[in-house]
Amino acid sequence: MRLGPELSSQALHPPVYAFEPAQHEETLTAILTEILEEIETDVAIDGTVELPERRLDRILRRHPKDGRGLYSRSELIRGLRYLRRERTGLLPARRAAALRRALRKKPVRSLSGVAVVTVLTRPHPCPGRCVFCPNDVRMPKSYLSDEPGSQRAAYHDFEPYRQTFARLLALHHTGHCWDKVELIVLGGTWSSYPEPYQRWFLSRCFDALNDFGVAAGAGEPELPAPQRPRLGFEGLEEDRDRQREDPGVPGESRYNTRVVRYLRRAFDGELQDAHRETASWDALAVAQRRNETAVARCVGLVLETRPDCVTWDETVRLRRLGATRIQLGVQSLSDPVLEANRRGHDVATTRRAFARLRRAGFKIVAHWMPNLLGSSPERDREDFDRLFGDPAFRPDELKIYPCSLVDSAELMVHWKSGAWRPYTESELLEVLVHALPRVPAYCRVTRVVRDIPGTDIVAGNRTTNFRQVVEEELVHRGVALQEIRSREIRDRGLTDGEVPRIEEIGYRVGKEAREVFLQGVTGEGRLVGFLRLSLPDPTAAASAPEPLAEIAGSAMIREVHVYGEAMALGSEAASGPQHRGLGRRLIERAAHHAATEGFQDLAVISSVGTREYYRRLEFRDEPLYQHLELNREPLS
Repeated sequence: MRLGPELSSQALHPPVYAFEPAQHEETLTAILTEILEEIETDVAIDGTVELPERRLDRILRRHPKDGRGLYSRSELIRGLRYLRRERTGLLPARRAAALRRALRKKPVRSLSGVAVVTVLTRPHPCPGRCVFCPNDVRMPKSYLSDEPGSQRAAYHDFEPYRQTFARLLALHHTGHCWDKVELIVLGGTWSSYPEPYQRWFLSRCFDALNDFGVAAGAGEPELPAPQRPRLGFEGLEEDRDRQREDPGVPGESRYNTRVVRYLRRAFDGELQDAHRETASWDALAVAQRRNETAVARCVGLVLETRPDCVTWDETVRLRRLGATRIQLGVQSLSDPVLEANRRGHDVATTRRAFARLRRAGFKIVAHWMPNLLGSSPERDREDFDRLFGDPAFRPDELKIYPCSLVDSAELMVHWKSGAWRPYTESELLEVLVHALPRVPAYCRVTRVVRDIPGTDIVAGNRTTNFRQVVEEELVHRGVALQEIRSREIRDRGLTDGEVPRIEEIGYRVGKEAREVFLQGVTGEGRLVGFLRLSLPDPTAAASAPEPLAEIAGSAMIREVHVYGEAMALGSEAASGPQHRGLGRRLIERAAHHAATEGFQDLAVISSVGTREYYRRLEFRDEPLYQHLELNREPLS
């Protein structure tokens, strides 16, 4: 039995990258020397300015490849690594780093301090019945096959190892550091996947991180061939004709039925062993321990789920998997709107999910959707005010996804009946102009619109740069933003001897705890780094649920983040904020604050790849967290 369409050998086994720097050594040396002279004429070697395309183009035209073509930036970066390896002394580390930063593509990818690697789980039945959700059976629930990330995942047949390895390879070829990785796992409701699949998926992601570092150290890594027959979800069609002919049929029922049928075929009979997707907790722990000291380390693991899936036992499972940040589908804080959209839970459930995730130390990324069925611009403005006005919520990060209609969603029925209509551009603009300035300084707005291809949108916003439109309107109105993203230092660097000052922002979160947001800022108010400290009230700490008995009575560091270009582990930054000791200063301030409040233990929800860092600061390992005794001498 074969599943999925026939694919060519080339599709399954991409051709090996043919460029060999050794054959171009003389020309590459000349080009890199000229580039270095070019950037040294007006820029200190601190990596704060890109090499403009027109200036690079002039140099490349003077040194054509094989007498005719032009070298790509990826080839120049590969040549730089070759010369550093084979011509020791030709390019000292400082100059090589300047060249790499000048040549890299899309420098913003690593200016947050980490390299982001996003992977998708395979299609799987979802417990939700949301009317706005796409039902593309070729993708995990809520994702569309035309989205760039979805296409990459489908190309690799949703194999976690190949997805992770390929994204690292792309970072490597474009000149970005990849040794500190934030791994983001997308795919609908993670908690609905079988636990053996969850363990297998993440263990294979960790395996790819571990193996990539070894391969890069031995030379130029290449993407391994697939290790199993394709599941071939692209063989499933969306059945859009039936959706148009019979729009009253709930899309979610067709999605779940067809995906279950397909998976049963895939995992039955002769393909069962080839498609085995299971791993033990011990196997995952081995991959995690190896990653603690690997070259490419996971310094953050992001999973996404629904509020009604967040039980106390689920928080423990998420920690054992290594998660540090949870994307939570809030969508709305109005019970009538949730009910109209068949969300399957109420606002009280969302409150409980926030309280449990925060008590367990997770960073919370809330998804909020204006323009849902049953809402209006005025109700959305009121709804958004509850998101930060009610202490039960107050997320750490926020993604705003205005509802757009796709033809596989059940919302089509309500659009055709006139019960739902998309906001006009001016209506949506006013909702977001109201929302963004009200996001407090401790929260980061990660997205303002979802990147849905315009060809998939039947009705709704198609402007992909709507955030820019909103921010320009706010500037026109003289309104400033205070959320994190608008204040990040990014590539500006610090002046010689500049030491960021540490400021504190305190706020309540529900009845159970207070939060202290410690931020390191420059004299101009640019954000260099921050720490999130949770101080549970004594009564809440004493009544900690059994699954989290380890942190009963502990203050909690929920996040430490320092901005600036991601630097290689062990490297020295020229002007970037990383490796200037700000992280340690923030942790020392947090420890002092917690001790002053009467706590004797400070826990941290460390990621797998940061465990060694906290061990150096004398945190001790326990099953789910690392801990620091507070009745002791200051950090050494």
